[in-house]
Parts: sequence; structure tokens; C-alpha cells
Amino acid sequence: MTDNEIELILTEKKICRIAFFDGKYPYIAPFQYVYENGTLYFHFTDYGKKKKILDKNKNVCVSIEDLEPDLSNFCFITIQAELKEVTNQEEKNQIVEKMASEGKNNFSPNFLSAHGLEKEKGWDLLKKQKEINLLRLVNVKKRIGLKSI
Repeated sequence: MTDNEIELILTEKKICRIAFFDGKYPYIAPFQYVYENGTLYFHFTDYGKKKKILDKNKNVCVSIEDLEPDLSNFCFITIQAELKEVTNQEEKNQIVEKMASEGKNNFSPNFLSAHGLEKEKGWDLLKKQKEINLLRLVNVKKRIGLKSI
């Protein structure tokens, strides 16, 4: 895939999988992401297995797919990089606003449980979190795209 094709998929898609390095075996989890200014952003809860793994090793592999049900057309993007906490409050506010808006427009409130939030409170609750863990992909080592011909 060309860089432009990869950029298009990163912009269009909203869900990925992140592989974490947890000792002998990898740990993979789905995430909603925001792609802004050439950077992938993710919301993490302040608890759980992923947080514990990241405290030891910030290296990850992100996988994003675009598939037809019969696989007649497909593309796979893999990005090897590190995750780093976003500390700038203005940047956090901008990304969380976009994440909540995209969630509200594209996903069921049921998916809020993946963010550690109650689905009954709706997507705007994400914006109201006082302390939110937002991470971004940095130090990209490799970005590969494969597509059907």
C-alpha cells in the first residue's frame, strides 16, 4: 500500500487491535482510536491488565483492518511503535471531544463499557471525565500496509 492509501484507511477506520508484550505471550485488545495530525490516540482505563503491561513495556503493535465479508477486497495495516501518555490538557480535550463525537455517531452506547463507562450515561460522559488516560503512538519503527490487488 502507498502512504496515501494507509493514511486514508487510518482516517476512515475507528477501531483497531493493539498487541502488548506481556512476557512469554502477547496480549491483544480492541480499541477505539482517533487519528489526528498524523497521530493515533487511544483512551485507557486506569486499571486492568493493559495498564499493568504498559507500566513494564510501552512497545506495542497496532493492527487496523478493512475487510469485505468475503475477503474479495481487504487491507491490513500494522504499526510497530510505543505508547506515550498525553499530558497537554488542550490536546487531551481536543482528542477526547473527537473520540466522544465519533463514538456517538458511529457506535452503540454499549461500547462505552470498553472505556470503563456506564452505557446509560451516553457518549458525552467521556468528555466529562476529570482525569482521563489518553495515550498516543510515538516513535513509529515500522508501518506496513497490505491490500488485495
